[in-house]
This record gives sequence, structure tokens and C-alpha cells, in this order.
Amino acid sequence: MPQDPTAVVETRLAHETHRLATALLVEAADRPAVPRAALAQLRDFVVANLRHHHETEDELLWPLIAAAAPAAAQGLAALSEEHARLDTALDRLAVVAIEEGSPARVALREAAVAVQESVQAHLLHEEPVLFPVLREHITPSEWDDFAHRVIASTPPVAGHLMIGFLDEAGDPAEVELMLKGMPEPVRSLLPELRRQAASDLRVLRGNAA
Repeated sequence: MPQDPTAVVETRLAHETHRLATALLVEAADRPAVPRAALAQLRDFVVANLRHHHETEDELLWPLIAAAAPAAAQGLAALSEEHARLDTALDRLAVVAIEEGSPARVALREAAVAVQESVQAHLLHEEPVLFPVLREHITPSEWDDFAHRVIASTPPVAGHLMIGFLDEAGDPAEVELMLKGMPEPVRSLLPELRRQAASDLRVLRGNAA
């Protein structure tokens, strides 16, 4: 089977990080021992990175695809409508108070479940539309330009968690491919970011020493 182009590999890894992060937020909200600060950090990461992901698709990637493959435009418009519905769920999650006690954790979990379900359903719709177009119509140079713009505009919210989730979502070669465009000052921090991510993810999963 031919190897997928970079565009598909990087998109698949990004999607897997969203699946992992939203699932973990639901699970962590059920754990009374998980500290408020850890939950808040993961919640803020989920909200910021999901918004950034679908905004860069709507504003940058969809126009690029529509120019290269006009027949895909209708499907992309439907995906943007799903992005708008996801925004509603993210708005709710973003303002949920993260406090101690059962009622507060229940409210957080309910908001997190709504986001997780929206993400899961959306990606099931998006990937069969997006992956073939990325394979057939987007050139490596077009993807590199898009990826560079995405990296440059990525929100600085708990970025170490992205490294941790990427390491779980892909093999080392795939993760290196995804991270190759990071600016050198950040690349030099990768070992420390990985240690920080591993520590925080253990706390969120209830495995802290």
C-alpha cells in the first residue's frame, strides 16, 4: 500500500490528538482526586486547540481545496456547518466553572461529553471527505505552506499537552514529521515538554505517584 502523503499523516495525527484530549477530559472530570488546575489546563487546551484547528480549516484549508477541487466545495460547506455547531459546545465548555464537589464536576463532564460527541461525529464525517482530497489534489508545497501558517498561529495554551498527545497518537517517525516545522527555540525544549506532558497526563489519568 502506498505511503500516505504528509498532509494525510499530519491531519490524521491532529485528529487523533483531539480524540485523545476530549476523551481524557471526560474521564478526568469523573475523578474527584484530579486537581482543579489540571482539569482547567486540559479544558483550556481542548477549547483553544479545537477552535484553532477548525478555524484554520475554514479560513485556509477549505479555500485551498475548493480552488484545487471545486467538486469538493459542497462537502466542505457541510463540514463548516458542523464546525459552527462544535463552537456552540465549546462555548459552553469554556465557561463551565471548575470547582471541587460533585455538582461542579457533573456540569464539567456534561459539557465535555457534548464536545467529545461533537468531535467524534464530525471527524467521522470529515475524514472520508478530506483524506482523498488531500491525497489527490493538494501538493506538498501547498501543504507545507498551510502547515507553516497553522504552526505560526497555534495558541500558546498548554502546548506541552499537544506533544504528549502526539506521542500517543503516532509512531516516532510520524511525530517527528509533524514537529519538523517547529521553530528551533521550541524544538530545543522538546525533552522538557515531553517530561511535563507525561507528568500532567499521569495526574489527569489518576496515576500520579
